[in-house]
Amino acid sequence: MQHANSRWSYLFRLLYLIGQLWPTSKASYVEDNYPASVIEDAHLTTLQLLSKYKYPGELHIVTTEDKYLLQVHRIARPGAKPVLLVHGLEDSSASWIIMGPHSGLGYYLFDAGYDVWMGNARGNRYSRAHVKLNPDTDKAFWSFSWHEIGVYDLPAMIDTVLNKTGYKKLSYFGHSQGTTTFFVMASSRPEYNSKVHVMNALAPAVFMEHVKTPLSGMAINLLKVIGDQYELTRHSYLFYNQCTRSAEAMRLCLFFAWKVIGKNVAELNMTMVPVIFGHFPAGANSKQGQHYLQVLQSNRFCAYNYGTTENQRIYGRATPPDYPLEKITAPVAVYYGQNDYLSTVEDVERLMKRLPNVVLKYKMNKKSNHIDMIWGIHVRSWIQPQILQVLQIWEAGGPQNGTNVTTEYTEQTSYTIETENPFTDTTAQTDATTDI
Repeated sequence: MQHANSRWSYLFRLLYLIGQLWPTSKASYVEDNYPASVIEDAHLTTLQLLSKYKYPGELHIVTTEDKYLLQVHRIARPGAKPVLLVHGLEDSSASWIIMGPHSGLGYYLFDAGYDVWMGNARGNRYSRAHVKLNPDTDKAFWSFSWHEIGVYDLPAMIDTVLNKTGYKKLSYFGHSQGTTTFFVMASSRPEYNSKVHVMNALAPAVFMEHVKTPLSGMAINLLKVIGDQYELTRHSYLFYNQCTRSAEAMRLCLFFAWKVIGKNVAELNMTMVPVIFGHFPAGANSKQGQHYLQVLQSNRFCAYNYGTTENQRIYGRATPPDYPLEKITAPVAVYYGQNDYLSTVEDVERLMKRLPNVVLKYKMNKKSNHIDMIWGIHVRSWIQPQILQVLQIWEAGGPQNGTNVTTEYTEQTSYTIETENPFTDTTAQTDATTDI
């Protein structure tokens, strides 16, 4: 009964939110309460943001084996070691820079001397194109899940980066779906393991048995109605316009966001929230969400389930096959939060037991949620320096002094890390505030 009451509570809040967000006369709340520069950033593209903050942006078009056209955005440092950053579901290349030069991982890696490439998966605002298919009129365009992103998009991006730079390897960063797709690629096309120095998995989304979001049931019912070949939340400024029209609308939008990713007010830069709403959601296919829900319901990390008859035709068996995680030989550094409703501690640790070459287990503090490692206020002072040290170690071939290959960090509530490891011999501390 308590669960039913909780669902009704969310429904009433959703209905109230719809009432609040129903188009009315233009409000001035966002103009009155946020800096003009923040409002501008909410409306700029990835390349426009790079230009505004005086970073050298480039556009590269990548054609996949199945003829999708993907935009890859580069913060160009020719001759430097390349890194490839791939976003999560409904996100884009902007994810790595929207928090600005003093916080964004893309900026940090460029300033640290790297040639930074930021991918866009098929179907988002920057990769809504195909050699033959029209995304507005051809339903066949929307026939993919994150399986195809892993099998086709990531290999095409990696090959493009390596061909353009002349390097034989790169370092990879994935957030959420960006990790899912990497594990699909590295298990299904294992030859790509040798092209990666180290894979940095931020909030890896693979197993979903312990997902905590109370909205998963609502998502299941919604996607049943929508179907699995439908453009889901095409990028527009609807969320920005509506969620920033009043303080109450902002609170309600954040309420539902917390119910999906986990709440950590202390790490959310409230000044930058309009920028997030301006860039997110960036667009995706409903089949991507459907595939995640299949993983949730089956408790397996496996290919898409088309039903017994179609499975037999595609896979030669009645059920979809599991992805062979044991084939992933690239070094993997894992970063995960203890208050992440989507990539829970139990599910991430289950993943790490299955991966044969985990080189870092970085458990963030008890407050950390699904986005803190990319958008958190204190990323520049705690997680990013550790990321840089991981890159330097594994680009050099791994620990050279006989130290243990796998290192474990556990952040304390005070954001203090105390551990012996091959990356640093000091205690890393930050000045993080307490959650509210």
